[in-house]
Parts: sequence; C-alpha cells; structure tokens
Amino acid sequence: MTAPSTAPATGRGGRWIQQWDPEDETFWNETGEKIARRNLLFSVFSEHIGFSIWTMWSVLVLFMGPQYGLTPADKFMLTSMVTLVGAVVRVPYTFAVAVFGGRNWTIISASLLLIPTIAAFVVMKPGTSFSTFLIVGLLAGIGGGNFASSMTNINAFFPLRKKGWALGLNAGGGNIGVPVIQLVALAIIGASGGPRVLLGIYIPLIVVAAVLAALFMDNLASVKNDTGAARDAAKDAHTWIMSFLYIGTFGSFIGYSFAFGQVLQNQFGRTPLQAAYVTFIGPLLGSLIRPVGGWLADRYGGSKITLWNFVAMGAATAVLVFASMQKSLPLFTAAFVLLFVLSGLGNGSTYKMIPGIFQAKAVAKGLEGEEAAAYGRRLSGASMGLIGAVGALGGVGINLAFRQSFLSYGSGTGAFVAFLAFYAVAFVVTWAVYLRRPAAQPQANASTSEAKQQLSYAEV
Repeated sequence: MTAPSTAPATGRGGRWIQQWDPEDETFWNETGEKIARRNLLFSVFSEHIGFSIWTMWSVLVLFMGPQYGLTPADKFMLTSMVTLVGAVVRVPYTFAVAVFGGRNWTIISASLLLIPTIAAFVVMKPGTSFSTFLIVGLLAGIGGGNFASSMTNINAFFPLRKKGWALGLNAGGGNIGVPVIQLVALAIIGASGGPRVLLGIYIPLIVVAAVLAALFMDNLASVKNDTGAARDAAKDAHTWIMSFLYIGTFGSFIGYSFAFGQVLQNQFGRTPLQAAYVTFIGPLLGSLIRPVGGWLADRYGGSKITLWNFVAMGAATAVLVFASMQKSLPLFTAAFVLLFVLSGLGNGSTYKMIPGIFQAKAVAKGLEGEEAAAYGRRLSGASMGLIGAVGALGGVGINLAFRQSFLSYGSGTGAFVAFLAFYAVAFVVTWAVYLRRPAAQPQANASTSEAKQQLSYAEV
C-alpha cells in the first residue's frame, strides 16, 4: 500500500489527500495512523476554542450584577438562545466538511469565532439593552457548530475499531473548552478583572487555532459532498432514536454547563466568585471522562454502557431533587458534579454507537470489507450532524426548564423532576431498541437480514 498523496486535487487548493483507507491495517500502521492523529490533535484544539466561545455567556452572566438590569429569567433566556443557535448550526457545519474539506472548513470556522468575541467585547458594559445582549449572544452560538464539523471530519480519518476512542478524545478535548473558560473567568474575577479581560484573552487564541489548522491539517478527497447521504440519514429511524438518546447525554452536559452557576446563585445565594469556584469542576470531569466512555463502548458495547449510564444519571438526579428540597448545598453540589461526570461518560458511549449502528446495517445488507466500511462512514458521518444538533437542543430545554421552575417554584426542584422522568424514558428506549432481543434468539419469523441486524445491534 502506497502512502497517501498530499498533492492538491485538480482545481482544488490546499492540502488534499487523494487516497485514504483506514480499514486497511497495512496502510493504517505504515501511514494512516500518524496522519490521523495529527489531524485529531489540531481538530481538538480548534473545537476546544469553539466550545469556549459557545459557552462564554455561561460565564459572562456571572459578571452581570444588578447594574446590568437583567433578571434571573432574562439570563436563563439568554443562555437558552445561545444554546439554540449552537444546536441549529451543527447541521450545515456537518456538511461543510464535504464542501470545503476538513482542513479548509476548520480554518474558516475558527476564524468566524472572532465575530461573536469582538462583538461581546464591544457591548459588555452596564446600560446595554437586553435585546442587544441577546443578539450578540446569538452570534456566539456559531461556536457550537465546530463540534459537528470536527466530529464528521475525524470520523472519516479513523477505522471503525478506533472510532470510539478517537471520537471520544476529539469531543472530550472540545468539551473541556467549557471548564477552561470558566477557570479563566475564575482567575479574572478573583483578580477583580472585568469581562473584557476574558474576551481579550480569547481573541488571539482564535487566530492561533486558525493558523495551526492551516499549517498542520489535511483534507480528504474521498469525503465528497453527498446530499443523498444526508437524505438517507434523515430517513433512517436510528438517526432520530440516537438523537433522542444524545439529548439525555450531551444535552445534559451543555445545558448544565450553562445553568450550573446560575442555579447556585439563585437557589443557594452564591456570589459570582463563590459560584465560579465550583462551576468548572463538573464540566472538567465530564469532558475528561468522555474518551473513557468511548473506550468502554469499544470494549463492552456502546448500548450496554449507555443503558446503565442512564440508570446512574437517574439516581444522581433523584439525589439532586432530595438535596434541593432539603437545601443542602454540599449534597447538591456533589450530586450535580456526579451528573456531569455521567453525562460525559454517556456522551462517549452514545457517539460510539452511531458508526456501529450503520456498520450493522451494512452487514444486514450483505456488504463486506471496504464496501461495508464505506457505507457505514457515509451514513454515520451524515447522521452525526443531525444527532449532534438535536442533542444540543436538550441544552435549550434544560435552561428553559430551569427558567420556568424558578419562575413557578423559586427553585430548580421542578426541573430536576422533569429530568429524572426523561432519563427513565431514555433507559427504556435504549433497552427496547438495542438490547431487548438477545443475539442468540432472533425472532422466529425474522429474515436472514433482520437476524444479522439484531446480532449486530447487540454488539453496538
């Protein structure tokens, strides 16, 4: 197997690799792994900055005291809308990789982060209207799109046997942008600095991310624009089932990341500095453990890890309901941090399931070898944008649920009860769709294709 060519494709500028077959072990060991890991490294950095910009309003609202004239409901509405934009833009960002190339789109998407950051730097002062803050906050939502394009790009670089680890590491490294910006904010608040100091730190980092992508990343010519893949993925029921499950894992992670500090302030009377001391811990641990979720899914099966993870998330949420009713800050904080950890673990296991599901469909169709792998990459790559977008909408729901709970009851207890019910439903769906039929007992009236698919799903 010859090394992939990095010569530009005809009529296309930039670093384009013409030949890419990660499922070929000789190619992977001699050439592919080194290139894939290099692209993974710089993809993680760019996505990391994107997550920081997307979630910067979860930090900025902590700076916004009474002089800004915003109510708690206003702040929850602001963070909800930022989350919403981040979810919606994930769909076009997914397909931008096929149009522009992974490297080229990483450069573009990183550079676009300058717009919301500079805009926030300009307006972040008392006297600015809520509508202005809302518009500028909506711009920050584009940072959420970087995740979808990054995951689609990295999915194409790695073989199926490595996807759980690679996608978990890519996403975890990106997710960690949430606690990092919160830690930076903690340092700034502790030093009596203002929000513009925080924004001023990130502007040059955005430029660095774009430059590094230009210097060290590659485009894969084999990842071509395929609108048929998007259509086929949207028609497949598993795309929407996995979207629902991802609401429970990533939707929880991003929603709680935006809301945790506000809940501590509004329910337990924490000051911005006191809240900042705690809020970064959950997202940090949830980000670090995401690759572990992918690794466990590679080893034991994503559906099994996801199933029991929802059980644990439900148990942690029940503790939160109790702690909220008893007004126990230590127990509340510990349970909330545990919920972050579990959401990160579930993020890794659910994303591992996606390529496995479409590989199972390829096997059920009778495809083998590279043909089956190509089919799986085509549909899993297309579905990731839709799944990531719908999953992120869970963050919108969480912030709106907290807003309504505080308006109605003066605490987050009502919202936690709703989350507990959702995790119970997610558990049932995971079991019913992916684990209900044992591999050794396919339905008596099932076709050979259906029996193969049942067997494969038991291993997803």
